[in-house]
Amino acid sequence: MIEVVTEITIHAPIERCFDYARDIDIHTRTVWKHTREQAVAGVTTGRIGEGDTVTFEASHFGIRQKLTSRIAEYNRPYLFVDRWRKVLSRA
Repeated sequence: MIEVVTEITIHAPIERCFDYARDIDIHTRTVWKHTREQAVAGVTTGRIGEGDTVTFEASHFGIRQKLTSRIAEYNRPYLFVDRWRKVLSRA
């Protein structure tokens, strides 16, 4: 098994970093432009929190798709766990 570890030192309060990490607006402004990612359902602006969901629509590998994320665990400012599922479209 390969393990990749990345460490980043940020000179800011942990609360600010935590809040930025769960901010939908910051996320959509900082992803790759070619994916045209946008929040289309659930929490679509501002900060996502415990129990919240967000559905993102984006193009990956030339395929437009939707992915929904739900915050399954939340302990501000130390932890949030999001669980993803692909939203299947009907033809």
